[in-house]
Amino acid sequence: MENSILTVKNLGVSFGDQAIFKNLNFEVKRGETAAIIGPNGAGKTVLFRALIGSIFYAGSIIWAADVKIGYVPQRLDLERQLSLNLGDFLRLKVNILKLHKSVIKEVLNLVHLPAAKIKNPLGYLSAGELQRALIAFALIGSPGVLLFDEPTAGVDLPGEEQIYQTLHHLQDMKHLTLIFISHDLNLVYRYADKVVCLNRAMFCFGTPKETFTKEILDKLYGSRIMHHLHQDD
Repeated sequence: MENSILTVKNLGVSFGDQAIFKNLNFEVKRGETAAIIGPNGAGKTVLFRALIGSIFYAGSIIWAADVKIGYVPQRLDLERQLSLNLGDFLRLKVNILKLHKSVIKEVLNLVHLPAAKIKNPLGYLSAGELQRALIAFALIGSPGVLLFDEPTAGVDLPGEEQIYQTLHHLQDMKHLTLIFISHDLNLVYRYADKVVCLNRAMFCFGTPKETFTKEILDKLYGSRIMHHLHQDD
């Protein structure tokens, strides 16, 4: 556990009498990329909410003492008439953390959003641009861990690949630990070091090569799913 940034032991979440999941045990080391996979309703987003401390849970979640967490939600529902622009959105966090305004330019550069976009209302950004804006928001404050709930939801395939490449580049440059939820098993196989398979309980935990077998995936999702994984061997 010496190099662990997150240790989860016997974790369970229930809403009333309904157990969302129980007995989760896994560990994420510094610098790793961990993916959470499983069918709809398996409790993946609930797990993230527990990890950031926004809901009650049983068991233990142990973060490294010095950890700072950045969180990117699955979606940000916006009215197109909302007057809040990209610059206003990022300044909210900069002001709360009492940081210099130059941080805004820095995080925009990191996610490859042109500075000209700063005056654009959030509701008029494309799906890919909005995801990059959310990543930029999460990067403010220099977190050591980034949590992404479906980081490419609603983004087309070229944009999806660009976002994952951006995340991988950020991880190398900033020595980040990434934890993300995804339904795209091919991208998980390519980018994740560890995989948590979740379906109302701990189904499996290991490397993509260990967990991405036909037998495990068919059992996890409850039916045959289409998947094509680019393996090295």
